[in-house]
Amino acid sequence: MRTPFIKSALFSVTVIPGLAAFAGCGAGPSESKMTSYSATETKADTASLFTVPPDQMAHIQVVPVEKARLPRLLRLTGSAAYNAFKTTPVFSPIGGPVHEILVAPGETVHAGQSLLTVNSPDYSVARSAYSKARDAFFLADKIYNRSQDLYSHGAIAEADLQQAESLRAQAQADMQSTEDALRALGLKDPEALIKNPQKVTSQIPVIAPVGGEVVERLVGPGQLLMPGATQIFTISDMSTVWVLVNVYQSDLAYVHPGDSVDITTDSYPEVFHGKISYIAPALDPTTRTLQARIVTSNPGKKLKKDMYVTASVQAGAIRDALTVPDAAVLRDTENQPFVYVQSGSNQFARRLVKVADSQGGRTQVTDGLKEGERVVGDGGLFLQFKNSLQH
Repeated sequence: MRTPFIKSALFSVTVIPGLAAFAGCGAGPSESKMTSYSATETKADTASLFTVPPDQMAHIQVVPVEKARLPRLLRLTGSAAYNAFKTTPVFSPIGGPVHEILVAPGETVHAGQSLLTVNSPDYSVARSAYSKARDAFFLADKIYNRSQDLYSHGAIAEADLQQAESLRAQAQADMQSTEDALRALGLKDPEALIKNPQKVTSQIPVIAPVGGEVVERLVGPGQLLMPGATQIFTISDMSTVWVLVNVYQSDLAYVHPGDSVDITTDSYPEVFHGKISYIAPALDPTTRTLQARIVTSNPGKKLKKDMYVTASVQAGAIRDALTVPDAAVLRDTENQPFVYVQSGSNQFARRLVKVADSQGGRTQVTDGLKEGERVVGDGGLFLQFKNSLQH
C-alpha cells in the first residue's frame, strides 16, 4: 500500500551522501547532525518555510490534494465468545458427591456419553423402588390373567376379576412412576438395571445431553452436587463462534445486520470471515457504544473465548474525501502526521494534518489541507533531511 513511501526512503539513502557533501561546502551543520537528524530534530527544525535549490527539485514529486471516492472501512474492536445457540451448560440431575471425572476440557464428546459418575443415595433409592414396583406389577399381571381364566370357566365372580384388574392397574402406575424417576436421573433404559444386575452399584453416570467440545469443567472429584442446580460442564460446537464488537455512536448509520466482516487477531496471520447477525437495541451508557454480534466460522478452532480481535466492516464509501498519496504523509518525533506543502516554485512548508484510513494507496486527510493545494508526494524524506540541514 505504501510503495511510494518505500521508494522515497530508498531514494533518500542514495541522495543523502551527495546532499551531505553539498552541505559540507558551506557553513552547514556538523556531520553528526546530518546523519541523525530524525532523532534530534526539535520544533525549531520544523521551519514554516524553506527552500530547495532548483537543481535538486528533480528529487521531489509534487502532487495536488484531490477529492476522491474512498471505501469506508470501519475497524471495530471486540472479543470472541461461544456461540450461545450452539453452547449447552450441563447441569447435574443427580445429587451427591462426584466420584470420578471421565472427560476433560478440549475433548469432543457425543450425545449420551458419560461425563462423570456420582455416588448418589437418590439413585440407590430410585433403583430399589423400581425393582420392587416391577416385581409387584408382574405379580399383579399374573393374578389378573389367572382371574380372567377362572372367570371364563365360572370359577370366580365378576367382582373378583374387577379387583384383580384394579390391583394390576395400580401396580403398573407405580412401576411407571419409578421408571420416570430413574429416567430423570439420566437412565434411558431402566430395564437394563434388571438385565445386568452385576453392574449395579451406588454410582450413576451423568450423560452428555448434546455432542460437541467440552470447553469448561466446573466441578472436581468429591464435590457435592445439588440436583438440577449445579453446573458441571459447558459443551459447545466450536466450528463457529461469536465476535462481540463495540460500534461507536457516530458509526451506527454504516453498520447493518448481514454486513460481511473480516476478523483479525494478533495471534494468527490469517483472516476469519463472518457476518453481522445482531445489533443491540440500546447504547451502553458508560462507553456510549453499541454492541454488535458477528457469527464467524472458526477453522481449526483457533478463535478462543475472550480473545481480542479487530473486525473490519466495508461500510459503503466516502464521497469527496480529500486524499493524498500514502507517501506524502510523514511522522515527526512525536508521531504526529504532517505533509510538505508547496508555497512557491521551490519553497515548502511543513504542516500538521489529521488523517483517517488509507485505501488503494491514498490516505484521507480530515483536517489541515484544502483541495488543490500541492504537496510533496514522493521524496518527502529527502525534504525532511533538507529541512534539518537548513536549521
